[in-house]
Amino acid sequence: MTTVTAAPTLLIIAKEPVPGRVKTRLTPPYTPHEASALAEAALADTLRTALRVPARRRVLVLDGTPGPWLPPGFDVVPQVAGGLDERIAGAFAVCDDGPALLVGMDTPQLTADTLALVGGGGHDAWFGPAVDGGFWALGLADPSQAGPLVRGVPMSADRTGAIQRRRLVEAGLTVRDLPLLRDVDTASDAASVARLCPSGSAFATVLHSLAEVAR
Repeated sequence: MTTVTAAPTLLIIAKEPVPGRVKTRLTPPYTPHEASALAEAALADTLRTALRVPARRRVLVLDGTPGPWLPPGFDVVPQVAGGLDERIAGAFAVCDDGPALLVGMDTPQLTADTLALVGGGGHDAWFGPAVDGGFWALGLADPSQAGPLVRGVPMSADRTGAIQRRRLVEAGLTVRDLPLLRDVDTASDAASVARLCPSGSAFATVLHSLAEVAR
């Protein structure tokens, strides 16, 4: 078992919020431009939360081009080609020594207190299960292990999280489970997540403004 006390490298894997390319399951009821506005707000919330947590390094692993939504304090690296399993493994490959935690852009309700659970306690891995059966976070004390742990895991399935967590356990890693969170995939998800967002959330603000316009 690896004893870890260092602040982790924080990896945020995301798509550039371009209409028609992000959050397509929100359309309908939202238009592609409204869905991209929600995606941008969710990403902005996630990046802002990452800035509130001690980190060895903060890295945005991006499919696309950075925009004005990106605050200072992040290195930006492109996603590798391939399926999501390959892209996650590629994200961990940019890390130096020390623990690393990867999260997506779909959980704007994420708090700094939750992120701060990673990096201590003598664990080898951290796992954040998602309501839809996937996972919203994956952390490794040794990020060089990510390739064989992640590659080949079927993504976007209702057993994705269970399979990924089993991979960690079968590799002999001690796993700390993080809180269960809901990803924003559908309009129903968006409404549920907005109610859980911290005060000042860009995502909740945008969702509320769209609801006001629809009245």
